[in-house]
Amino acid sequence: MTTQKIALITGGSRGLGKSGALHLAPHNVGVVITYHQNADAAHTVVAEIQNAGGKAAALKLDVSDIGSFEAFVTTFQNTLQTQWQTTHFDYLVNNGGYGLHAALDKTSEAQFDEMMNVHLKGPFFLTQKLLPLLNDGGRILNVSSGLTRFSFPGYGAYATMKGAVEVWTRYLAKELGDRKIGVNTLAPGAIATDFGGGAVRDNKDLNHMLAQQTALGRVGEAEDIGRVIASLLHSDMYWINGQRIEAAGGTML
Repeated sequence: MTTQKIALITGGSRGLGKSGALHLAPHNVGVVITYHQNADAAHTVVAEIQNAGGKAAALKLDVSDIGSFEAFVTTFQNTLQTQWQTTHFDYLVNNGGYGLHAALDKTSEAQFDEMMNVHLKGPFFLTQKLLPLLNDGGRILNVSSGLTRFSFPGYGAYATMKGAVEVWTRYLAKELGDRKIGVNTLAPGAIATDFGGGAVRDNKDLNHMLAQQTALGRVGEAEDIGRVIASLLHSDMYWINGQRIEAAGGTML
């Protein structure tokens, strides 16, 4: 049986999830990432970790399809058994999702439901399914958004779901305390990735405006968040529990 810690990161084929995986692997953490559609990108991440001497795997998962979770958990267990000779893991990072930019009075019911399924209902019930496999003393990190503290028009539906995630995180921390499982929220600020169609990365005016509102004078990069993910899962952070940690470079202070 492995003594290596193992992390499951949803949405780990790109952006923040990818960066989290790449920053965890050098700390002797085995990584299983999930992807929705881009298998090639996910396997590229796995290869990068393996080429550096780490262990990793990629599994397909639609976090909005709650009915698929039972089969996913079985596949995940089989992967753990095959690659790490165990059926349990240590760290869960609920990261998978995408953004929506739509004014509240223009947001459709279908858009609202999809936001809820991807960002709240899916992570809620996926975590529920995975709890029997999560080792006592493990960690859960739920990715939220700086948009739950500062408001930009057009992100209301998205931020509403992330606000609920932050409340859910506190309740998870309370209810899992007997198992010594720590649960926190990570709330990134504006990051220059392909999230939201890559607007922060590619729109120079938007990038500049956000940088001007950030104490450190720039928007974030995926690597900034990857380092935070790895740090918050480390055992040195054990006593930080039930908290919302904003990683936004000091945005709108």
